[in-house]
Amino acid sequence: MTEHRKTQGDTEAPGFEFPCQYQIKAMGLDDGSFRDTVVEIVGRHCERIDDRHVSCRASANGKYLSVSITIEAQSREQLDAIYDALTAHDKVLMRL
Repeated sequence: MTEHRKTQGDTEAPGFEFPCQYQIKAMGLDDGSFRDTVVEIVGRHCERIDDRHVSCRASANGKYLSVSITIEAQSREQLDAIYDALTAHDKVLMRL
């Protein structure tokens, strides 16, 4: 039996085994196009996004929208790229 030791170059984060289901969440002003913006940003880094795995939730006053997308994550690098792209977009106020 061979033991796999993680090295600095490994792509797996502790606790993750890729590919895996992973939920991305972003929040921003509900301007009527925020959902589509988040789907487009995440879609740049995924083979495909199933619309059934996209859900939205408005804030109590309706000013903000939370968009959650469950993807099949392939690597830590893919997740980092998605979060970097969401962080860089001016419409995204927060990402989880």
